[in-house]
Amino acid sequence: MVVDETISQALNRIADNQEEMNDTLRSILGHYNSVVPVMKRNADKAEEHMEKAEDSIVERAKDLFRPVN
Repeated sequence: MVVDETISQALNRIADNQEEMNDTLRSILGHYNSVVPVMKRNADKAEEHMEKAEDSIVERAKDLFRPVN
Protein backbone atom coordinates (compact mmCIF):
# COMPACT_ATOMS: atom_id res chain seq x y z
CA MET A 1 0.00 0.00 0.00
CA VAL A 2 1.41 3.35 -1.03
CA VAL A 3 0.62 6.24 1.28
CA ASP A 4 0.66 9.72 -0.16
CA GLU A 5 3.25 12.01 1.51
CA THR A 6 0.56 14.56 2.43
CA ILE A 7 -1.51 11.89 4.18
CA SER A 8 1.58 10.63 5.98
CA GLN A 9 2.41 14.15 7.21
CA ALA A 10 -1.16 14.69 8.35
CA LEU A 11 -1.17 11.42 10.28
CA ASN A 12 2.15 12.31 11.91
CA ARG A 13 0.81 15.73 12.93
CA ILE A 14 -2.29 14.08 14.39
CA ALA A 15 -0.12 11.64 16.36
CA ASP A 16 2.10 14.47 17.63
CA ASN A 17 -0.94 16.49 18.63
CA GLN A 18 -2.35 13.48 20.47
CA GLU A 19 0.87 13.17 22.48
CA GLU A 20 0.75 16.89 23.34
CA MET A 21 -2.86 16.54 24.46
CA ASN A 22 -1.95 13.54 26.64
CA ASP A 23 0.82 15.59 28.27
CA THR A 24 -1.61 18.46 28.86
CA LEU A 25 -4.19 16.12 30.38
CA ARG A 26 -1.56 14.56 32.65
CA SER A 27 -0.58 18.04 33.81
CA ILE A 28 -4.21 18.95 34.51
CA LEU A 29 -4.72 15.70 36.40
CA GLY A 30 -1.63 16.31 38.52
CA HIS A 31 -2.86 19.79 39.41
CA TYR A 32 -6.36 18.48 40.17
CA ASN A 33 -4.99 15.73 42.41
CA SER A 34 -2.87 18.21 44.34
CA VAL A 35 -5.53 20.91 44.78
CA VAL A 36 -8.89 19.17 45.15
CA PRO A 37 -8.11 17.05 48.24
CA VAL A 38 -6.90 20.17 50.08
CA MET A 39 -10.04 22.08 49.06
CA LYS A 40 -12.23 19.20 50.24
CA ARG A 41 -10.42 19.02 53.58
CA ASN A 42 -10.79 22.79 54.06
CA ALA A 43 -14.49 22.66 53.15
CA ASP A 44 -15.04 19.85 55.67
CA LYS A 45 -13.24 21.84 58.39
CA ALA A 46 -15.26 24.97 57.60
CA GLU A 47 -18.50 22.99 57.81
CA GLU A 48 -17.44 21.47 61.14
CA HIS A 49 -16.61 24.91 62.55
CA MET A 50 -19.94 26.28 61.32
CA GLU A 51 -21.83 23.46 63.03
CA LYS A 52 -19.95 24.08 66.29
CA ALA A 53 -20.70 27.80 66.06
CA GLU A 54 -24.39 27.13 65.45
CA ASP A 55 -24.51 24.76 68.44
CA SER A 56 -22.80 27.38 70.58
CA ILE A 57 -25.30 30.06 69.54
CA VAL A 58 -28.22 27.77 70.38
CA GLU A 59 -26.75 27.04 73.83
CA ARG A 60 -26.19 30.75 74.52
CA ALA A 61 -29.73 31.52 73.43
CA LYS A 62 -31.08 28.89 75.83
CA ASP A 63 -29.09 30.47 78.67
CA LEU A 64 -30.24 33.95 77.69
CA PHE A 65 -33.92 33.03 77.72
CA ARG A 66 -33.98 30.64 80.67
CA PRO A 67 -36.38 31.55 83.48
CA VAL A 68 -34.93 33.48 86.36
CA ASN A 69 -35.89 32.14 89.79
